[in-house]
Amino acid sequence: MPLINSWVGSANSPETGFPLNNLPYGVFSSDGAMRCGVAIGDRILDVSGLETAGIVQPDPQPGVFSTPSWNGFMQLGPAAWSRFRAELTDLLGEGSMRRAEVEPHLFPMAEAVMHMPFSVTEYTDFYAGRHHATNVGTMFRGPENALPPNWLHIPIGYNGRASSVVVSGTEIRRPWGQVKSPDRELPAFQTSRRFDIELEMGAIVGQRSDGPVSVTQADSMIFGYVLLNDWSARDIQAWEYQPLGPFQAKATATSISPWIVTKAALEPFRCSTPDRERDLLPYLHEPGPMLYDIALNVSIQPDLADRPTVIARTNYREIYYSFQQQLAHHTTAGAPMNVGDLLGSGTISGPSKPERGSLLELGWGGKEPIKLDTGETRSFIEDGDTLTLSGTAVGDGYRIGFGECAGKVIAALEPSQLPY
Repeated sequence: MPLINSWVGSANSPETGFPLNNLPYGVFSSDGAMRCGVAIGDRILDVSGLETAGIVQPDPQPGVFSTPSWNGFMQLGPAAWSRFRAELTDLLGEGSMRRAEVEPHLFPMAEAVMHMPFSVTEYTDFYAGRHHATNVGTMFRGPENALPPNWLHIPIGYNGRASSVVVSGTEIRRPWGQVKSPDRELPAFQTSRRFDIELEMGAIVGQRSDGPVSVTQADSMIFGYVLLNDWSARDIQAWEYQPLGPFQAKATATSISPWIVTKAALEPFRCSTPDRERDLLPYLHEPGPMLYDIALNVSIQPDLADRPTVIARTNYREIYYSFQQQLAHHTTAGAPMNVGDLLGSGTISGPSKPERGSLLELGWGGKEPIKLDTGETRSFIEDGDTLTLSGTAVGDGYRIGFGECAGKVIAALEPSQLPY
């Protein structure tokens, strides 16, 4: 599919991540009032304002944009999603007869403040990147036992905290936690010294399930996608994860990009999951391509540096289990999935060192520090560092962007600020 031209001139630039082909959904404010918006070029279309003015009336639930969250719209279902996208395309398309009505509802993106685009109902993070799982397993168990026995058969995940999910730009405070060093007999309560990121994608569930669903049904339930950074305290994780997996090491924060890119916008970029070493059980079989060709990168910018250093480049197509498989598996035991549930893909790494999606892998557990453009080195994140994830799907004369997923790490609370 080629670029769809818009009367919003900036949407036709090959450099923008927000052409008419994209139309991602977010929540913004420009004068203190939070509103639902759609990114178009370097502007944000105020759809809450459009609804109030009677220019759009989502069927079958008028007033759905009166609340600054996309959860209510998600509940309307795939048919309503498709109708609304077609309506926006007509309103913003080149030659639209309603330009004069719509134009007053455009706001400069550079002057807007972005907020959480939806209310996260529940959050589950998976461990579905084979290269990441192999790298981490090799570090801690050796190459012969890198993957757990179940890994090639099942999407492994853990239930995280929905309250930890924050929008890009939110500062991330270094956590305290219990850490056990090999050279100490007893653990210590201290600030994390091995704070890390994980380059992930996030999928947003837009329809409720009351029982098991197939991979095909799961595909229709997904509303859209975001970039996701699973901040991880590796030293806390190393001590606590046996036998029940991550807990406080993953509870500090999970950052997401501000724009929800819809499944419809990504349809031209579908691709297949990697070849299977072992056949999956039938309930996980895919009826067709379930991944997307989305180029991803990670950059780090120290506090006083004038520019960031790109430290990793990879692609979402490297993930081993698709979100549709993750969602289908999630429903097998009977737990309902709810509108607004968020799934994390797990760290997305490629086969070579420059494609690794975490500092744990890039610096091989601290043994091989990476060098930044400033001349500094990093094994893990230092206070003042800003970590930024970005992603782009490149089409015929256009790009589909998510907006940056960024967070600056600030110092931990002082001991005197703790309640104990």
